[in-house]
Amino acid sequence: MTAAPGPRAPEARPAEAPLGAELRAVLGLVTPVLHRSAARLWQPRDLRARYLRYLVTMHTVIRASVPLMERALAHCRDAPGRDPAGEPLRRYLAAHIPRERHHDTWLLRDMEAAGLRPGRELARPPSPEVARLVGAQYYWIDHFHPLCLLGYVAVLELNAPAMSLVALLAERTGLPPAAFDTLRLHAEIDGGHSAAVLTALDESAAPPQVRAAVRLSALHTVQALADVLNALSDATDRTGRPPDREDH
Repeated sequence: MTAAPGPRAPEARPAEAPLGAELRAVLGLVTPVLHRSAARLWQPRDLRARYLRYLVTMHTVIRASVPLMERALAHCRDAPGRDPAGEPLRRYLAAHIPRERHHDTWLLRDMEAAGLRPGRELARPPSPEVARLVGAQYYWIDHFHPLCLLGYVAVLELNAPAMSLVALLAERTGLPPAAFDTLRLHAEIDGGHSAAVLTALDESAAPPQVRAAVRLSALHTVQALADVLNALSDATDRTGRPPDREDH
């Protein structure tokens, strides 16, 4: 007689990939959505009007960057010490907030150089597309986990404008070089910023439910940002005029 087989040993679970590497792979699959929206926005027709709208809209997005990070940092300081994602996020935010401060002020200067009146443009309500893009992060930070913000940041940093785009826009719009200073700076520095956010995610040791929320935040950001760009194209296609020439 042969002995009855004993209980099977539990199968070892495969090790999870670092979260930053996983998120980069996920975003590689969906980023073409953003590329299509950007290609539509930067088509040659009415390009000056499109860029002027872009400046105003990007200010309404970027002015929320530091407040969002400060909000997430406050949650990190209040989090229990056992949170494995808290300390890497705290270190990242403490280092990154000073680097992002005043970028909204730079955009105001770009707007003025382009002939816009920032006070007039920004007195109008921001678009619902911008509210959806940015507002979701307040919810995830306050009501789930502040690490979700890095899904949003990763999308923005990994999709920085290329220097070739900056040169093309300057040539085809006829606007002065100072109207592109912020775009040019982001093209130069965001490669290092994207590496930093992915490293922070890799180091976070977040539990599965938080990892899933970070992925969800990133995927939402891709679609919401595409909606922002498409809304800019739609508005220009309807009027063919830059925001400073519209009747209100």
